[in-house]
Amino acid sequence: MLFKPTFWLKNVLMIDENFLYEHNVSAMVLDMDNTLSMHGNPAAEDGVLEWLDKMRGLGIKMRVVSNNNTKRVAPLAEILGLPFTANGAKPLTFGVNRAVKAMNAKKSETLVIGDQIFTDVMAGNLAGIRTVLVEPFHLEKTWTFRLKRRIESLVFHRNYDDLELK
Repeated sequence: MLFKPTFWLKNVLMIDENFLYEHNVSAMVLDMDNTLSMHGNPAAEDGVLEWLDKMRGLGIKMRVVSNNNTKRVAPLAEILGLPFTANGAKPLTFGVNRAVKAMNAKKSETLVIGDQIFTDVMAGNLAGIRTVLVEPFHLEKTWTFRLKRRIESLVFHRNYDDLELK
């Protein structure tokens, strides 16, 4: 179960008021690359800024936790209007636990959301927090990402017929 997400969605934009209410969510720990923006891109993906505003309007606490350094995370976090924890060390739980504490959130009401099983999902599961695996907005083209996705498929078979697209 270490590698299995609690929920599997197309992207963060699928998380709406009904989903939050149904699952008693008041806080979210958000990955950055391929979850809110394209890897290496200093801009949010289409619809993300509006989605974040909607989440804020619903009173949802949010914080970015990224394995990237502050130099990479800070500019986009500022655009997103989100506090952040850089050098999150996922799949270790340090960054996720720091984020939950900084948000003064309950683990039982928090989601860890990201696009990678071996970092985001593992970190959330190890921390005892429900996880949401999202598909990346864009598939990466580098061999390292392709290899990582192939290895992920060995531990979590993505059956796209089961993907919650709402």
